[in-house]
Amino acid sequence: MGQEELKRMLDFFKGLADENRLKMLGLLANQEYSVDELATLLNLKPPTVSHHLTKLKTLELVEMQAEGNTHFYRLNTSTLSAVNKLLLTQERMASLVDGIEGDEWEKRVIRDLFDGARLKAVPTNTKKRAVVLKWFASQFEYGMRYQEAEVNEIIKRHHPDWAFWRRELVGARLLARERGIYWRIPEEGSKS
Repeated sequence: MGQEELKRMLDFFKGLADENRLKMLGLLANQEYSVDELATLLNLKPPTVSHHLTKLKTLELVEMQAEGNTHFYRLNTSTLSAVNKLLLTQERMASLVDGIEGDEWEKRVIRDLFDGARLKAVPTNTKKRAVVLKWFASQFEYGMRYQEAEVNEIIKRHHPDWAFWRRELVGARLLARERGIYWRIPEEGSKS
């Protein structure tokens, strides 16, 4: 998620981070109300209600219609639907941490499990093992072909159980093998 989208999401949730504004939206979801009617229903002063409605109008969550000197407000359902589709999907929520889990968490796993370039122990956690496999795969260049002995030698520099890690790399589809020749498989979405 880009910085502009993140700022929009933060502004949206900050605008809703008030009990009275949420109650107003609840009331306006059922019917139109004037400032005075909302003030009476919520036991607030009209200027306070106007302040909250201004915030909700800025977010385009409420619409106003003037009838003489009285302003009536209603919920803007199209904005609510658009926000729901744009911001509140599983993919959008997951994108809030793009780069955090992938990069920082993986770096920490590598720092914790390696002593320099040597793997201290085989992780039993599946996610951590995937990080280690990805790291092992990075020791091989794209486009290069390796004899099995070369693969073993590269892995042996980092862990004594080279056969285990070689099988894991092939099983995880990070390395391909054909007739004793190995090569690194590009990750999905990678142009390598």
